[in-house]
Amino acid sequence: MPHLSSLLAFALVSFGMVLTPGPNMIYLISRSITQGPAAGIVSLGGVALGFVFYMLCAAFGITALLLAVPYAYDALRLAGAAYLLWLAWQALKPGGRSPFQVKKLAVDGPRKLFAMGLVTNLLNPKIAMLYLALLPQFIDPAAGSVLTQSLALGSIQILISVSANAMIALAAGSIALFLGTRPTWLLVQRWLMGTVLAGLAVKLALETKRA
Repeated sequence: MPHLSSLLAFALVSFGMVLTPGPNMIYLISRSITQGPAAGIVSLGGVALGFVFYMLCAAFGITALLLAVPYAYDALRLAGAAYLLWLAWQALKPGGRSPFQVKKLAVDGPRKLFAMGLVTNLLNPKIAMLYLALLPQFIDPAAGSVLTQSLALGSIQILISVSANAMIALAAGSIALFLGTRPTWLLVQRWLMGTVLAGLAVKLALETKRA
């Protein structure tokens, strides 16, 4: 199992990323506002299945990569740091757009809602980078099985992301109304998330290779 410090750090990264606007959040919010919270939750089921797919692929792929390729850890570490910096810039740049400023969508049935949630997540570059470039930073080969650590960290990410997205989907309408009349809160959220992500990026970039 990963060290407790690694679990907590990865949980913080996962929470910060789930609060950073991306395809999953925008789709779930759009669907919830258009069709109601129940439709958002059904769509979230598809998103969750996409997380499981990424977790399994990353767990087995990362295990093979770190064992077979020299300097793979450093390459993934730098790629992850660069991506976190890009996310931080997206949050902090002037003219950032709120994910709650969405357009109406056509009404879909449960099967299509689930399928679209799955497809949206599978094509989401943020989740791909999370599993392929960020997750390895919290794995310590000296702490035991790389596969077991990958699955444990992936499970934490899924739990945090599904829980946070479920609350967002259920409250999407109310949140959109709140932010629409209080733009200062949106600015605070953007700067807070941008600062946290930038700090994590610097930490990863300066981290030395693990034994």
